[in-house]
Amino acid sequence: INDNLSCYKITLSGTVKSPKINFDPPFLMLMPVPLDVKTETAINVIPQDYLRQSQIQVELPELELEDGDRIYPFSVQFPDGQDIVPSSDGTNKELICHISFRSSRPVSFLGSMFFIDEEEN
Repeated sequence: INDNLSCYKITLSGTVKSPKINFDPPFLMLMPVPLDVKTETAINVIPQDYLRQSQIQVELPELELEDGDRIYPFSVQFPDGQDIVPSSDGTNKELICHISFRSSRPVSFLGSMFFIDEEEN
């Protein structure tokens, strides 16, 4: 500095955190119900390490029946919105998600629903 050609070494360190989503409860079991009756439950979607706003989308499973017909018996609703909004202290607010199932045909299912943010995490 100031025409002094001495070498200065600066060391930087940091931690990279990838955004992720956790769930409470971590898995879901809906009770059997009569045909064409809706069963529903709520889960908490817990975003972590989001530094900017994002929005959650849900990929719902398509079920194939024995006769080859395909149905979408699941639906989801976010009563307070689907936006992940970071706060000034670096935490993210939990989102409530209502998951419901209704089918007019007999069906059982074991599988996954995918919750995806705008960057496909």
